[in-house]
Amino acid sequence: MNIDGVLPFTRFLLEKAVSDGGVAIDATSGNGHDTLFLAKLVGPAGKVYSIDIQKAAILATKDRLLAATKQNLAGRVQLIQDSHEQVLSYLEGGQTVNGAVFNLGYLPGSDKTITTTPQSTITAVKNIFSVLEPEGIIVLVVYHGHDEGKVERDALLEFVRKLPQEEAHVLEYRFTNQRNSPPFVIAVEKRA
Repeated sequence: MNIDGVLPFTRFLLEKAVSDGGVAIDATSGNGHDTLFLAKLVGPAGKVYSIDIQKAAILATKDRLLAATKQNLAGRVQLIQDSHEQVLSYLEGGQTVNGAVFNLGYLPGSDKTITTTPQSTITAVKNIFSVLEPEGIIVLVVYHGHDEGKVERDALLEFVRKLPQEEAHVLEYRFTNQRNSPPFVIAVEKRA
């Protein structure tokens, strides 16, 4: 297949925004895949803030980073057990962000009743956007194959579609002919 799926496209967007020495946020640590990817992008001089409300996610992310010890990535990452809407309180004073990623829904292999919510996600996006560098990107991977995911999807789409085009470019990237509510990407780029 020549068309990128949502996860390769997510990484493509993050590679454009986050570079060596940069600052990135994994707003939903999950199992640590995005945190590990971002830690490689920011390099030894950069910083990744990886946040999740669930202790299991933080522990899984920590384990994934420690498994990559030869690359010494754990020192580039601050693991935070809290809601993603609180991420700004952990940034160092005056720090700006190059890129952020969200994987919305629930932690794979965990309690499916614990999900991201429209209110906390939209607040987190607003907060991160306020410290985003020009041409910085927030990538949201929307998993909406469950009831709470549909509610969050609808609220999030309503929010991003109202962002002023003078402030942000907003992109939706999705397969439109697949069954079973395939995930899709919303990307928000801050205009210069």
